Amino acid sequence: MAYTIINFKTKKALKEAVPTSVVRCYQSGLGPDLSNFTGKICLEGQHYPKDHTWYAEAELIEGVVVKVK
Repeated sequence: MAYTIINFKTKKALKEAVPTSVVRCYQSGLGPDLSNFTGKICLEGQHYPKDHTWYAEAELIEGVVVKVK
């Protein structure tokens, strides 16, 4: 699972931000670098220590989220 750099409180907030701003992701721990990744990933939020309250599948192009399901 990956996280967005911005700690979105809801999946709806993430979806609203994608068309108007650059949203990047990272993978905590030993995961791969997503800064130039193109493909689909799974996201979760909110950031630790809060409980994860949303999950989403996102499409990245060169490390930037372009679509959220």
